[in-house]
Amino acid sequence: MKLHQVLSAAALLLFANAASAMPFVNGGFEDGNTNGWTTGGGYRGGIPNSAIAPTDFLPGGSLYDNAANRSTINTVGTVDANLGAALGSTVYSGNYSYRTEDLSYGGYASVISQKVLNYTDANIFFAWKAVLQNGGHAEDNSAEVVVTLHDDTTNTQLISRVYNAGDGGGGVDSRFTALSDVFYTADWQIEQLAIDALLAGHDFTLSLLVADCDPTGHFGYAYIDGFGSRIPPVDLPEPASGALMLLGLGGLLAARRRGKKV
Repeated sequence: MKLHQVLSAAALLLFANAASAMPFVNGGFEDGNTNGWTTGGGYRGGIPNSAIAPTDFLPGGSLYDNAANRSTINTVGTVDANLGAALGSTVYSGNYSYRTEDLSYGGYASVISQKVLNYTDANIFFAWKAVLQNGGHAEDNSAEVVVTLHDDTTNTQLISRVYNAGDGGGGVDSRFTALSDVFYTADWQIEQLAIDALLAGHDFTLSLLVADCDPTGHFGYAYIDGFGSRIPPVDLPEPASGALMLLGLGGLLAARRRGKKV
């Protein structure tokens, strides 16, 4: 095979692999917005954790309030307003992450969600850090984080993971650190949602909900980043790096041609 054909094949393989490795439209939020995602929020005061779901706070849901946009794109270098240096970095990789729910109490919940069609990878990964204040609530009333994966093809809830401060941190695990009545993850946590081989090609909706306590007195929020089919950060060249690789191959081709003329 001629070198220019190898060059073309390498370029096609590079960009084909990049496309298949990142099925989410804006997995790392690196364009500075939430394009491709659906976001929502609303007031949850008076409703226990066992009675709420991410869909309640998305457009069309019973608790959705389009004026309650309490989440934001978070930039690298931002220091958490409640925990400061104790929480560490608020961006996992690149220049942006997404903070779900705001930094103060108030009895609200916020959601970010995305639907992916014909998903064929074996896993969905993302990184997260959570900050959950308790204040003596039972698990059904405390601030919480909920991760759900719904199979839209079969209308089946595949995964529902709940991280909940509970009374004394009863609903969180050893990854959380306690500071008074606040429970938080000092290290970025890698969430893995495994897709059974029998479900390959199905449509899925991934949602993350973060809620203040019920009724209103304590906060809960989470930073999320690095969505994709591989453990973040994705082990593939960035577009600029890919261009440099192709430029290098082009240089080798030019050098070879010059050598033939000698």
